[in-house]
Formats: sequence, structure tokens, C-alpha cells
Amino acid sequence: MGLRRTALPREVRDRLRLERGERVLAHAESTEGTLVATTRALHLPDGHPVPWEHIDRARWTDTGLRFTEEGVGQRVFTIDHPGTLAEAVYERVTASIVVAQHVPLPDEPSGRGIRLAARRAPGGTEITWQVHIDDGIDPDDPRLPDHTARALAAMREQMGV
Repeated sequence: MGLRRTALPREVRDRLRLERGERVLAHAESTEGTLVATTRALHLPDGHPVPWEHIDRARWTDTGLRFTEEGVGQRVFTIDHPGTLAEAVYERVTASIVVAQHVPLPDEPSGRGIRLAARRAPGGTEITWQVHIDDGIDPDDPRLPDHTARALAAMREQMGV
């Protein structure tokens, strides 16, 4: 038996501001409103589109979706029946990652450090780099700027990006 798609409600479609060529892939109802996955972004119930390359650490739990939006912070949506939305979010976020690597800080016994990620918008060619500092590392640690610059240069050289 194949998956059954349900039509996107007209009032939801009317509030979306889709770009030319952008297509709806999946949607699901949350307690906060309808979430819509398109070929370019995850459209939130308030109408805000979050480009796939700006979503970090998306996690599905028994109660819904939790993710971090670059420059905004953590977002949480309670979803009882995600349907194909879970698969669309996973596939689109993963597809935006060109390369990612964790680089521990020297002399850090816990192994904590930074995570570097090269990301690209769907269908795009421009790569943006993101640096994430592990929990428990002081963002003002004087080792971070030099360590980040060296790690980024080495990764760009190794990966050719």
C-alpha cells in the first residue's frame, strides 16, 4: 500500500509566499499550526520560511520536531502525526550539507571543540560555512579564533571547498 497524500488546505496555501519553481513536498499539522516543507524551505505556521541550509540539529521526538535555526535559536513544534514531513525534513537538511567535521580543541580532555559545516542551498552553487561551538566550551576561550581559522583552512584544503 502506498503513502496517501492529503491536500494542503487552501488557507495554508494562500499564506505561503512560494518562489518561482518552489514546490510543496509535505506538510503536517502541529499544535502551533501547519508546517510545510517545500523544495527550498520549511515554512512555519507564522509564514516564516526557514531555508534548509539554515536548519541545524533537527530532531524528531515522540512529541514532534525540534531544530535550531541559524541566527534565531531553537524552535519546537508539537506534531502528533508527521506523515511524510519527517522524511522531507531529514532529506532536505541532509542534502544541504556539503561537508561537516568535528574538530576537538587541543588539550580539551572532554573532546569538546567546534563543528564546521559547509552548506549549500538547494540547486545553488554558493557555499556558506558555519561554525558551531560545543556545549561546555566558553565562546570567549582565547584558543577559539586561531583554532577555528586553522581547522577551517585545513578542511577547505582537504575537501576542495
